[in-house]
Order: sequence, then C-alpha cells, then structure tokens
Amino acid sequence: MILGVGVDTVSLSRFESKLTDTPRLKDRLFLDIETVDDGREASVQTLAGRFAAKEAVIKALAGDPGLEWHGIEVGKESSGKPVIWLHGSTAKVALQAGVRKLHVSISHDGDSAVAFVVAEGELL
Repeated sequence: MILGVGVDTVSLSRFESKLTDTPRLKDRLFLDIETVDDGREASVQTLAGRFAAKEAVIKALAGDPGLEWHGIEVGKESSGKPVIWLHGSTAKVALQAGVRKLHVSISHDGDSAVAFVVAEGELL
C-alpha cells in the first residue's frame, strides 16, 4: 500500500551557488559517503539529485519533526539504480508510520534535478 509520495525539483545553478556561498552546507546536508560518486568527488548534478531525493523523502513522510538530513542516505546500487537508506530517528519515524520500503527515481535535465519518492508499507 502507498503511504506517501514526495517530489522535489532543484535548480542546479542555484544549488551550486548555495554550496559556494555556505561552505559548511554540504556537511550539514550530506553524509560523507554521499559526497563521493564512483570514487571521485560527487558533481553538483549528483548532489542536487541527492538533495532533491532527501526533500522528496521528507515530503513522503509528511515532514515529521523527527526527520534528519543525515538520517536519509541517498546512494545507488551497482546497477546505478538510486536507493535510499534511513538511519536513526528518521528510520524510527518511517517504521512507526508503517513504511517498509522507499522507491526513488532521480532525473536531470538542463539546469534541473528532480526526485520522486514513494513510501510503501502498511497502516499500523
């Protein structure tokens, strides 16, 4: 059963500007592992897509106050398929809401990154 959906769009140029203007922002938003892609520093495009996915997760989980940026990890499987892992209080919020699986799609076009998340589970 679908328990929630979330979508978010990020302007790459605006996101890059925010990262440049606020050097600590990357550390506040991302786990260290999320700032690396295939052994290299992740591109602004990759980071913007991961940020959009985190925002989409927050929306799919109805913006509960227990959600934390570092509690949402956006990565990819060996096939390249994006995946989300939840940690700490964020994982607890999702479990308490009955969420058992998150599906994510991330896309880029021009100056935009977009992510769509579906929260699947059972009502408790």
